Amino acid sequence: MGERVVSSPVAAISPVQQMLASGTGALLTSILVTPLDVVKIRLQAQQTPFHQALAAESAPWGGVLRPSRWKCFLYCNGLMDHIYVCQNGSSCTSWYKTPTQFSGTLDAFVKITRHEGLRSLWSGLPPTLVMAVPATVIYFTCYDQLRDFLRYGLGFQGSHIPLVAGGLSRLGAVTVISPLELVRTKMQSRRLTYSELQVCIRSAVAQDGVLSLWRGWGPTVLRDVPFSALYWFNYELVKDHLCQRYRMPQANFSMSFTAGAISGAIAAILTLPFDVVKTHRQIQLGEMDTLGVPLKRTTSTWHIMKEIQAKLGYRGLFAGFLPRVIKVAPACAVMISTYEFGKAFFQKMNLDQKRLAS
Repeated sequence: MGERVVSSPVAAISPVQQMLASGTGALLTSILVTPLDVVKIRLQAQQTPFHQALAAESAPWGGVLRPSRWKCFLYCNGLMDHIYVCQNGSSCTSWYKTPTQFSGTLDAFVKITRHEGLRSLWSGLPPTLVMAVPATVIYFTCYDQLRDFLRYGLGFQGSHIPLVAGGLSRLGAVTVISPLELVRTKMQSRRLTYSELQVCIRSAVAQDGVLSLWRGWGPTVLRDVPFSALYWFNYELVKDHLCQRYRMPQANFSMSFTAGAISGAIAAILTLPFDVVKTHRQIQLGEMDTLGVPLKRTTSTWHIMKEIQAKLGYRGLFAGFLPRVIKVAPACAVMISTYEFGKAFFQKMNLDQKRLAS
C-alpha cells in the first residue's frame, strides 16, 4: 500500500500533449452527449411542463428539480450544468418551449432533426465548450501529473494513489473554474451584457468580499471531489483487471471505454445525494440572481440534505438515479477512452521520434 518503488513511466508525454488529449476528449464528449440531454429535457417538458408543476419539488424520474415558483430549470449534459430561466413560460430558452409532440426518444431525435434542423440537437453546446474544455484540461492534466509525481517522483505505489490524485486534481479544477461558473449562471439567468456583468461582479465583491465569487463552491466540491476520487480509484482497478485477464501490457480503446463506463456508474451512484444538493443550490442561486436579491440565509449542504430527507424521505436524496447513471456512464467512457487513445498516440509519436534521432 505504501511501498516505495524506483521506476519511470514507460513512454512519457509532455503536459502540452496531455492537454491536447484531454481537450479532444472533452470536445468529443460534449458533441456526443449534448443531443441526449436536449432530447431528455424536451421529453420531460412535454410530459410535465414546468409552468404546470407548481407543487412538484422534484421528479424521481427526471434529473431536474423544480421549485414551486418554477423560475429556473437545470440542464446537464454529462460534463457541465446550465441554469435556464423559465418564468411564466415567457423567458425560457427557445429550444425548451418548442411545442412539438414526441412519442419517445427515437421519435424525438427524428422530429427535432426534421422540423428544427440538425443543429437544434446541440442547443446549449457553446457554453459547455467554453467551460468544459478548459475545466477538463486542467483536471485530467493535473491528475496524470500528480499521479506520476506520487508514483515516480516520491516513489509511492498502491491503489490509494489514484484516489488521492483524483480528489486533489478535481479540487484544484473546481476552485479555478468556480468563479467562471458563477459568472455564467448570472449571464444565463439575467441575460446581462458584459458591461452589466462587470458592474454586477464589482458590486458583489464590494458588498460580500472576493470570496463571494466562490459561492456554491462547497456543494460542488462535496459532489465532484468524492466522485473523482472514486472514479479514478475504480477506473485504475478495472483497467488493471482487464489487462491481466486478457494478458495485455497496456489497455486498448475498448478496455478504457469499459473501465470508464463501470467506474463512472459506480461513482455517480455513490455521490448522487451530493448531486441532488448541488442541483438545489444551483437553482436557488439562479432564482436569486433572477430576482436580483441577496441570499436571505446561508443554507449548508447538510441542512439542504435534511430538508430533502424531511420532505421526500431518503428516496429524495437519490432523485434522478437512472438519468444520472445513463448520462454519466457513457460520458465518462467516451472521455477517458478518447483521452487514453490520445495519450497512446503521443507516446508512439515520441518513441518514433527518439528512434529516428538515435
